[in-house]
Amino acid sequence: MSGNSDSNFRMLHTMIRVKDLDKSLDFYVNNLEMKVLRKSDFPGGKFTLAFVGYGDEKENTVIELTHNWDQEEPYDLGNGFGHLALGVQDIYGICEKLEAKGVKIPRPPGPMKHGTSVIAFIEDPDGYKIELIEKK
Repeated sequence: MSGNSDSNFRMLHTMIRVKDLDKSLDFYVNNLEMKVLRKSDFPGGKFTLAFVGYGDEKENTVIELTHNWDQEEPYDLGNGFGHLALGVQDIYGICEKLEAKGVKIPRPPGPMKHGTSVIAFIEDPDGYKIELIEKK
């Protein structure tokens, strides 16, 4: 299957489990300027799903934040998941603003090793890595 518009497939969302849904929604909405697209509680399963993104799910890939109500310990992030990636304008200015808001930036903006892209890595409240890639 090719990745072009003739494909029978389209990426819909990436799901990540979060310990504190309010803290995660604050991070994605107020720091990364995403919108809460929908949010549903499932009392029978004791979980909430919140979908965030930059546009309608019919045309955009989004992030599904899954909050299990009884989860007391932080999730083990494992070693298989890498990161989410976002394209940004003015990566240095954005990182400065995020740092002022208390966002962790384990890899400050700068040129990528062995490449020409300017990248940075930030962390969400659960420790998930998000790569910022400067788009010119």
